[in-house]
Amino acid sequence: MADSEGVAFLRSDVARFCSEIADLAPAVRLARLAELRAMLDDVTSQAMAVAMADARSEGWGLRRIGKHAGVSHEQVRRMLVPAEAQPATPV
Repeated sequence: MADSEGVAFLRSDVARFCSEIADLAPAVRLARLAELRAMLDDVTSQAMAVAMADARSEGWGLRRIGKHAGVSHEQVRRMLVPAEAQPATPV
């Protein structure tokens, strides 16, 4: 599947960022890449949860949502549970 225009733009922007940090010391480069990955994970996870909730409110089933999102229906179920209803993880 070809990238959409927006995804292609982001891909080129991330590639530009990576080329700009290529000459930095490995420790600095790794820290910047870890920061980038965390930010992207956060943004895309939030957007995915909203899109899943929208699909569910339109009557989509968990398996259909999972198929389009590239995850299992069980993962969809977990992502649709409100944060306050999820069990706390021990510290």
